[in-house]
Amino acid sequence: MSTDRIITLHGERELVQRAGHLFLASREEFLVAAADLMTWSAGVNAAFREGKRPRVVPGLTMRKLYSRRALADPESQRRLRRIAASGIEVRISDGPIAREAIVIDRRTAILAGAPVRGVPTYTVVHTPEVVDGVRSLFRASWETATDLADCTVPPPPLTDQARQILRTLAAGHTDETGARLLGVSLRTYRRRVAELMTALGATSRFQAGLLAQGLPTGQGGPADPG
Repeated sequence: MSTDRIITLHGERELVQRAGHLFLASREEFLVAAADLMTWSAGVNAAFREGKRPRVVPGLTMRKLYSRRALADPESQRRLRRIAASGIEVRISDGPIAREAIVIDRRTAILAGAPVRGVPTYTVVHTPEVVDGVRSLFRASWETATDLADCTVPPPPLTDQARQILRTLAAGHTDETGARLLGVSLRTYRRRVAELMTALGATSRFQAGLLAQGLPTGQGGPADPG
């Protein structure tokens, strides 16, 4: 691609084929701005699976900026923590993301566009003035954003039944005993346990019981039939 061309790509496959090598060539900056974790995940992850992942080299700055939509559910929150744990700087913007984009080494910008007939589009830009403008938007949003570690996510409200289930987990009861105490089938009990662990971001049943201490009580609907 010449340094003054603007090319629109259609779909993640074409993004990987035509622009994936740009990720691999990153040496100075790899900046990502997105409203949530979905915009870039398919195309970028596909490129990474093919070995086109930015190499961590001395002097390479890797930053990812998201809106609070990225904190919408426990699984997304866990993914963000894993990203941050890998050494990438992650911040959350309280305002909307001005432009979903990737900026590579101050020379290339990849802009996410509106889908065309259901297929996502990406515009690859090498024009220096445009790249500099996109990078400036990123930097302005980054400076006012909050580090992921400092973002607080309100805990989910728990129904009375959910609290009962968590008490049985903390007590170490078997699933059979827990189901009997709650008056539900074993299948329903196990499904509720899995849902609660996901909601709380717990990695074990006992941890789920501990995490539940002090969470607010919510109003739940009728229990599923056993």
